Amino acid sequence: MKNKIVCHFSAAQSEQPIVYHLVKNHDLVVNILKANINPQKEGYLVIELEGSKKSYEGGLAFLKEVGVIVEPLSETILWDDEICIQCGACASFCPTDALSIDRESMLVSFENSKCIVCGMCLDCCPTRAIALHFEVREAV
Repeated sequence: MKNKIVCHFSAAQSEQPIVYHLVKNHDLVVNILKANINPQKEGYLVIELEGSKKSYEGGLAFLKEVGVIVEPLSETILWDDEICIQCGACASFCPTDALSIDRESMLVSFENSKCIVCGMCLDCCPTRAIALHFEVREAV
């Protein structure tokens, strides 16, 4: 199983080898996608965890035991029509027609509600007008 999560942690927790324990004690593969620590040493990690269901659940239980706030990751695709050159490459890869070409005007349009964030459009855009955005809320 593979899931992306956001881990919010305090200054005390940022000094602990939490990722090490996920790998060593819970047999998880950890891919750090984004990390942010403020001057007070509080912050968050956006990570992808991969392993068996038992390992994944054990890892989540460990994070909660040590006081890390865990939430699922919310991802969205951002399309910048200002730098888009209307080549249509993205539309040919989009499985849900979230990115499509209006045959009358021959312009690319993006309908966010149809997007499933599969990421197939990201690498084919020659101007990088499409980006993956991670929604990370501040911990309360």
